[in-house]
Amino acid sequence: MDHVHKETDSITTFWWRAEKPVDYIAGQYIEMTLPHEHPDERGIKHWFTLSSSPTDAPLVSNTTKFAERSSSFKTALRKLKPGDSVDITEPMGDFVLPKDASIPMVFVAGGIGITPFHSIIKWLYDTKQERDITLLYAVNNEHEMVFQDLFEHYGMKRIIIVNKPQGQWDGVTGQLTGKRILDLAKPATDALIYISGPEQMVEALQADLEKLGIEKNRLVGDFFPGYQNV
Repeated sequence: MDHVHKETDSITTFWWRAEKPVDYIAGQYIEMTLPHEHPDERGIKHWFTLSSSPTDAPLVSNTTKFAERSSSFKTALRKLKPGDSVDITEPMGDFVLPKDASIPMVFVAGGIGITPFHSIIKWLYDTKQERDITLLYAVNNEHEMVFQDLFEHYGMKRIIIVNKPQGQWDGVTGQLTGKRILDLAKPATDALIYISGPEQMVEALQADLEKLGIEKNRLVGDFFPGYQNV
């Protein structure tokens, strides 16, 4: 590990300096292996989307949320210090930008599902590429929002949905549904809709959108197992 950055009280980004260059496309994920004593049923392996951009080389990062009662894997991860090491697979996955830069996109993130979008937007920002993107970012409360500085600098349309505000929040509230995505984002008829978040949320929103007439080939999903719905 190179260093860690605490995003919020419960969300941390871990930065790693790989022994050899990591070749990946923004939005892809890796499997991390972290042997530790007394692993629970979730074992010593865990999937993480890389929250870094290829432009961050030679460093790569993953960002994760810690629950009050974390798995043994995450407990061990949290205890690592700079200089400690883990094993990761080669990055994989197709939750990446379309090659056609003219295609508009709606990015729908639930909670920690924001990480692949951070990777993608950071790559676009660093390489000075403009794409037609609307971001819908759903969180349980306003204190769980991360990466807002980058999204603001990139200048895309952002809609933040807070399920249960804990303070003065004058934005959108409640849970996401397929209808709300269409009402809020108003996607073009050729727009791709990327959905990332807890598995239950991703599956429900994809099913909702298909029922509302969105063709399956316009939906791109990426789910995070083991997280609560947003």
